[in-house]
Amino acid sequence: MHRNYLSNLLHNYSPSDANEVVAKQRMLDFMLNNPDCFERTLSQGHFTASCWLVNKTMDLALLTHHAKLNIWLQLGGHCDGDSDIVAVALKEAQEESGLLNIKLVSEQIFDLDVHAIPANKREAEHLHYDVRFLMRVQDEAPLIISPESKDLRWFGKDVKALPTTELSILRMFNKWLSTTLSLPDPHIKEDDRETQIIGSKLNNYFDVRVTKL
Repeated sequence: MHRNYLSNLLHNYSPSDANEVVAKQRMLDFMLNNPDCFERTLSQGHFTASCWLVNKTMDLALLTHHAKLNIWLQLGGHCDGDSDIVAVALKEAQEESGLLNIKLVSEQIFDLDVHAIPANKREAEHLHYDVRFLMRVQDEAPLIISPESKDLRWFGKDVKALPTTELSILRMFNKWLSTTLSLPDPHIKEDDRETQIIGSKLNNYFDVRVTKL
């Protein structure tokens, strides 16, 4: 079921640049040819899930300084056999940030990337087929750095302040910058908020509809 769900998400996703066009097709082919594509034990590569995580007011984004790779990245990780790609992205975000009250902003894919992970003592070089979603923290709880991170830090909408020039990070950053979002009106009844549109545009990639933000 979840495999079909991801397949539908990929088919319905409109890539933003040539790199994403290639990544989308590689992911569809990879799913078709590898029944165990969500398993970390698949040595050639496997699906991972991550998110571009923004704060409650949507003017800050959270990045992690990955301990093993020693680079700044969005929050995410391995599926470890779980084909529910959205659930994996949410779980990884919670575990890596210590923030529990996180909601999915849109069920549609935010970004796609296929990249190589260098060899280490446990694994040979392999590929991560990373599916990213836009998520939002619902409160102002303190961050908790996990053993997988050297640091966690909120970054504002100033590209010069970013601690990385990695192309896919910059692509997500620019999508975020181009997003025009209106926060839910606190006077709207909770029942009516289920169908409230909080985004008028997401850089022309998709419309945003939320459930009980």
